[in-house]
Amino acid sequence: MTATSYAECAARERLALLLDPGSFHEWLPPQERVMSPHLAQLGVPSAFDDGVAVGRAALAGRTIFVAAQEGAFMGGGVGEVHGAKLVGLLRRAQRERPAAVLLLLDSGGVRLHEANAGLIAVSEVMRAVLDVRDAGIPVIGLIGAANGCFGGMGIVARCTDFVVMSDLGRLAMSGPEVIEASNGVEEFDARDRALVWRTTGGKHRWLSGDCDALVEDDVAAFRRAAIAAMDSLPTSRPVTIEALETEHALLAHRLSLLDAAVTGDDAQALWTRLGVAQAAQVPDLDVADVVPLRTLAAAPQTVQRLHG
Repeated sequence: MTATSYAECAARERLALLLDPGSFHEWLPPQERVMSPHLAQLGVPSAFDDGVAVGRAALAGRTIFVAAQEGAFMGGGVGEVHGAKLVGLLRRAQRERPAAVLLLLDSGGVRLHEANAGLIAVSEVMRAVLDVRDAGIPVIGLIGAANGCFGGMGIVARCTDFVVMSDLGRLAMSGPEVIEASNGVEEFDARDRALVWRTTGGKHRWLSGDCDALVEDDVAAFRRAAIAAMDSLPTSRPVTIEALETEHALLAHRLSLLDAAVTGDDAQALWTRLGVAQAAQVPDLDVADVVPLRTLAAAPQTVQRLHG
């Protein structure tokens, strides 16, 4: 079977190929014309769905709720309506209790045209994700689209139970262009694609323990990973003080591996200090060769769960 690039698909194409055929029922579809109240006032073109599709569907025969951000509209930026649709989906999940909630993330973060409204919306999405998890419903994030997952949506992704990334996916708080604009090209050259992917890409996030599954850029691979995540997470993992303290300890340990004495490429230095074999060759390796390289030092709980 020929692979279909996840990165090259539009949001609704991903939904059609990822979910059980014909199962997606969209809430507030484009014909409802629920649009941002702000963009027209600023003379900015609007979208009839405000850049996100939400609804009910089936995955491997199980009822799920799903949202797919459309990166082609304003880089998947989150504004008031876009965020409200995500929050509404998550609040409805608390009431109706689907098998899982899938978030197909493709966003540069908050929509600058709606700065305060967008920031508030993202904070509400974060709270809703945590509330859904607390209710025992798994929330699974998929990252492999062209815009990656940055800014507030990067935080949302790390609030989920399970993150699936492709080797083309990118995940970070600040995007490369933001870092360069704030600190200069000497700090981070956003035009250096190899550097960008070493620092924010799926391989790095897998090796450093920031995602739970690494797959090829193939919609079918994302579907298999999402189903596997549902199988491995029969119930959600609520955020507890103990879990946060464990996460903080892992982050502190990672930071200690990159002290002032480290020189050269930071990503490769971190991989080496985490015990990753062939660290210098990682950017050129296939996904199948990278997956076994992750060590217990990077993500002990996830590695033990996935690999026994």
